[in-house]
Amino acid sequence: MKVEARAAQRLLLAGGGHSHALLLRAWAMGRWRLPAHTAVTLVSRCSTTLYSGMVPALIAGVAAYPDCTIDMRRLCAAAGVSFVQGEIEAVDVTNRRLQLAAAAGVQRPSLGWDWLSLDVGSVTAVPAGLDGIAVKPLEPFLAWCETLPPVVELVGSGASAVEVALALAARCERQQQRCRLSLRTAPEGLRLGQSGLHRRMERLLADRGVRLRRVDCGMPVAQQATAVFCTGSAAPPWLRDSGLPCNHRGRVITGDDLTVRGQRRIFAVGDCGVLAAAERPASGVWAVRVAPTLARNLQAALRGGRLQRWRPQARALLLLGDGRGEAIGQWGRWWLGPRPWLWQLKQRIDRHFMASLGDDLAMDQEPSHPASSRAMVCRGCAAKLPANVLGGALEQLHQGHRPRARDASRIAALGSREVLLQSLDGFPALVDDPWLNGRLTVLHAASDLWASGACVEGAQALVTLPRCSEALQQELLLQCLAGVRGLLNQLGAELLGGHSMQALVEPDPRLPLSVQLSLGLSVHGRCAHNERWRKGPLQHGDALVLTRPLGSGVVMAAARAGASRSEWVDGALATMGCSQQPLVTLLRLHGCHACTDITGFGLLGHLGEMLADSAADISVAINVQALPAFTGALDLLRAGWQSTFAVHNAGFLKLLTPTGPVQLRDGGERGDDGAIQGLLTDPQTCGPLLAAVPGERAGALLQAMAEQGFTAAAVVGWVKRSPSPEFPCP
Repeated sequence: MKVEARAAQRLLLAGGGHSHALLLRAWAMGRWRLPAHTAVTLVSRCSTTLYSGMVPALIAGVAAYPDCTIDMRRLCAAAGVSFVQGEIEAVDVTNRRLQLAAAAGVQRPSLGWDWLSLDVGSVTAVPAGLDGIAVKPLEPFLAWCETLPPVVELVGSGASAVEVALALAARCERQQQRCRLSLRTAPEGLRLGQSGLHRRMERLLADRGVRLRRVDCGMPVAQQATAVFCTGSAAPPWLRDSGLPCNHRGRVITGDDLTVRGQRRIFAVGDCGVLAAAERPASGVWAVRVAPTLARNLQAALRGGRLQRWRPQARALLLLGDGRGEAIGQWGRWWLGPRPWLWQLKQRIDRHFMASLGDDLAMDQEPSHPASSRAMVCRGCAAKLPANVLGGALEQLHQGHRPRARDASRIAALGSREVLLQSLDGFPALVDDPWLNGRLTVLHAASDLWASGACVEGAQALVTLPRCSEALQQELLLQCLAGVRGLLNQLGAELLGGHSMQALVEPDPRLPLSVQLSLGLSVHGRCAHNERWRKGPLQHGDALVLTRPLGSGVVMAAARAGASRSEWVDGALATMGCSQQPLVTLLRLHGCHACTDITGFGLLGHLGEMLADSAADISVAINVQALPAFTGALDLLRAGWQSTFAVHNAGFLKLLTPTGPVQLRDGGERGDDGAIQGLLTDPQTCGPLLAAVPGERAGALLQAMAEQGFTAAAVVGWVKRSPSPEFPCP
């Protein structure tokens, strides 16, 4: 088979702007088709993008944050596009690489591309020498709005400055906040293109309690005031620093076919791009209107076809909301308002746009990606064999031969004081980003050692790559191994070597190649003979401490089907990506004597292993109210979502029978909820440790863990010995 001809083109979408969002929707709907085996990746600083048209309503407090965000992660899943969350720092035009900022304290490798589309938005152009809050990027500004200072002076003369001033005034009125607002404009006043509109807006601002000041832009703000800059937008400075042709605002100059001047393999749209023949201010209207031409031209470029010209409209309808139910409309020199019906028109336009990017991505066409259906794909640790299959095979294997150890880790003596522990783990890629997947696999594999009382010293990797071009295989391998080595270095360990293979079957054309990679790791560490933990026995009076939340299985499985909110996935990945190695010392200091890691068999399955290594009269009470869960996990479980592997784990529910060794204690609030049973059997990747410590030392342990950043840790169970009438829990 000739591998070189397959998947030879790499298309990077840099930035999560409106144009790229609409492009992804078009692909998800099947309206445009890229050449087969093209590898497409979206790189964005955030997994969600704020819709700029609704930001004033969000500031004013009349719109909710989730209603104003575009879920880029879900759009990528629906379109069959890989998603990489990262901060872009530069474009290496010569070598065709996209430079990314360090993440999680590690410099990650650049991303290779054959074609590049830039839609990275803009930042506020703050006058030199002045300090304050910039409106863009929007996320930090919106966080600042949560607690307004006593005196705020906005700086700007354009429509955005007026709209933000009115929105802040409406917010203060609605929330009864005392904040003195002023708007400092250029000496000649507002710049809205029509003198009558200037006078009307000045009266409106005065009516809303916003003082107007005409001061030179370079002058400092009023005494004791916090400056908020709405002084126009500029493209991120790294675009110019990368050597791309830019105008005075740093926006990349393109031809009317959207390719960058002098760079036929780079496209630029949205606020960061500008047509050489038709320069105009950045606006969401043109970012939306350009998306169909961008989709057609990317398809044509990848197929070697002819690019089309984009002819933007000369003007667009501008609707300025006042945050109180009215808006002013402007079309060129003509304007009207404020009127309630114009506000209603603006609301209708905004809702229609957001609905087009919402949950229903398969309205008319067959989706181009199976994740847009409700099919659940086992990835991460949920891809392991069911317990009955694994147990049955091992039972036959061990007939007549006593196994040397029950633990997942294997030991070897190192003299009379130490033991060497080794463990093997791995799974098909859990996330689209092979670099992040490499880090998660290390953390997951290392948890076996941590649960045994050892720290990681070294690892070897086994990587199975999809069949594709050598260039793409090299890129996937680089990103994967860089993630592995970076995390191992942070743990004080080394990547000692490994092996690579190609998959036997052809890659699934409906799935990103990056999720068709599998990674396995053999990790090893050491600890003293008398400090090694086993899974049991549990002892009467023990407290069972869970070190982090449950629910990663359902959150990540539902994300593959487009059902998890991006903020739920972000929260889960942030926790899963944190090392639990510092807990080895903390648990030992507080008397841990038995421990396990919660992985594919869920909390109940692994608790069952601890009980199997304990005396027959030992029982456990689970405090349902104390069970920590990832945000969104219980909502998804109640809605009927689950990982397919959870079906196999349902067999562990027999532990909860009236005569079983595990009882649920909840006060009648959560125990009858079927979602709790789903949480107890949910397969975990990079899951928590479950440690048994003397009950009287549990409080001190939780406090020490919180000081180390493990704030979600909780005592979730207590151990008793039958026939004691009561569990020893308080």
